[in-house]
Amino acid sequence: VQLVESGGGLVQAGGSQRLSCTISGRTFSRYLMGWFRQAPGKEREFAAAISRSGSMTDYADSVKGRFTISRDNAKNTVYLQMNSLKSEDTAVYYCAADLSGNIGQRSRYAWAYWGQGTQVTVSS
Repeated sequence: VQLVESGGGLVQAGGSQRLSCTISGRTFSRYLMGWFRQAPGKEREFAAAISRSGSMTDYADSVKGRFTISRDNAKNTVYLQMNSLKSEDTAVYYCAADLSGNIGQRSRYAWAYWGQGTQVTVSS
């Protein structure tokens, strides 16, 4: 399973950025999708997840109210819209997918497939 992220880059504090992730060659709607992030010197942490249909979402407290996860099953793509960005949001953001899991799983060890990561840098 190949996950490919895009959309990272440099953004000013208070600005917005949208990340995208696609799965190629698979039935995208079968996958629980999520986003994690890893700041320098820190563990990879959960940011957001979305159910297979898109009807349910889950967010870490640190991003709730600022980030929105969504998916378009017709385009095999999951998005992470990030608003009101802060310097502490600077990290490598990873897309994750899982066939058997359910919304609410936040441990990185529970997710089977990962993208290569995309850097988001928020300048203050």
